[in-house]
Amino acid sequence: VPPAVFPLSCAVQTYAWGKPGLESEVAKLVASSDPLVQIQPDRPYAELWMGTHPRGDAIIRDNRIPQKTLGQWISDNPACLGAKVKETFQGRLPFLFKVLSVNTALSIQAHPNKELAAKLHAQSPENYPDDNHKPEMAVALTPFEGLCGFRPVEEIVSFLQTVPELRALIGEVAAEQLERSGSDDPRGVSAALRVCFTRLMKSEKKFFVDQLNMLVKRISQEAAEGKDTSGSNGDLLLRLHSQYPGDIGCFTIYFLNLVRLEPGEAMFLGANEPHAYLHGDCVECMACSDNTVRAGLTPKFIDVLTLCEMLNYTPAPSSSKILPATQSQLDPSVYLYDPPVPDFAIMRIEVPPSIKLYLVSAMESASILLVIQGMAVGTSTAAASEMTLRRGSVLFISANESISLHLSSPDGMLLFRACCLL
Repeated sequence: VPPAVFPLSCAVQTYAWGKPGLESEVAKLVASSDPLVQIQPDRPYAELWMGTHPRGDAIIRDNRIPQKTLGQWISDNPACLGAKVKETFQGRLPFLFKVLSVNTALSIQAHPNKELAAKLHAQSPENYPDDNHKPEMAVALTPFEGLCGFRPVEEIVSFLQTVPELRALIGEVAAEQLERSGSDDPRGVSAALRVCFTRLMKSEKKFFVDQLNMLVKRISQEAAEGKDTSGSNGDLLLRLHSQYPGDIGCFTIYFLNLVRLEPGEAMFLGANEPHAYLHGDCVECMACSDNTVRAGLTPKFIDVLTLCEMLNYTPAPSSSKILPATQSQLDPSVYLYDPPVPDFAIMRIEVPPSIKLYLVSAMESASILLVIQGMAVGTSTAAASEMTLRRGSVLFISANESISLHLSSPDGMLLFRACCLL
């Protein structure tokens, strides 16, 4: 019987926004799991991809297995996914698991739902490469911040009143319409918000660059004089402007929530939710898709019209974006992040120092296990031999297989496990 549990060597993506060298959690994990890897101090280590994506299919680290990559192995052994997952997702692993190390902001973006994805892919396959949706969930490894979803209207109105440059871009009519929209009429609020945001995003390049320069100059002077610029979101404005000078995305901070996650906290990004990660390290899980509609803080292809049309214009406080973890009734070491989509879920497994033998339990779906802290020797009846697990180790676990961890680290272990709970 071929092994059904095996270690993986995973692809690293060096996008420009990643943290450089060993400042990056991605680089630290890779260096720890493979001492032969040379980490270059000035290179950005942005993402670690754990899955079967064609641009980063994980390599199998077990010479008894003839297939070279996880994608090849699953297509030859689809039963490893588990019966329900195999049937629901046409014999493919339904998620991509990642680690992200963010140094400078990612683009303002949203991901389409399945219906829109099919339409965009048919119209423009070079920009929208597939017809799937792409919900995402991020769990912080270090303090993590991102923009996510529209702020409560009163916050946006307050910025419209304290940031004249923003009001100038949106125009008096649209600004007053938002100010007058009442909380008793949510559809009216969403319509007014759509008009304001669309006017911002479609404003004339020369006009918005002038307004942005005026705003940055004013905030810089106020900050230099020791004034409080928080009423204009000054710190974040200056930071984003230094990363992307003259970019319309700098103004989106007045519309979108700033969400701050402590390690272990998570945020879920559903279809059509505007977002941009700003800084920090996280594990992320997403449905298998590359469909991203971008409109700022980026040199890449931007599609402002599609973005403004598709967004979910429902205002909500930043606290509503945080997805709580529930502790497992069966195993107190397991905390489950279960988002409102069937494609994926994440477990955080905290093995306390008092436990020396821990069972990673069998599940009805295939899963990918990542070690963040601690050391152990793993044994499984489905593995060819015992496996040394250390920081950065990644294992593929077929459905209905378990692993015994014999811990050798004094401070327990921290693991994350991506799976599919149908």
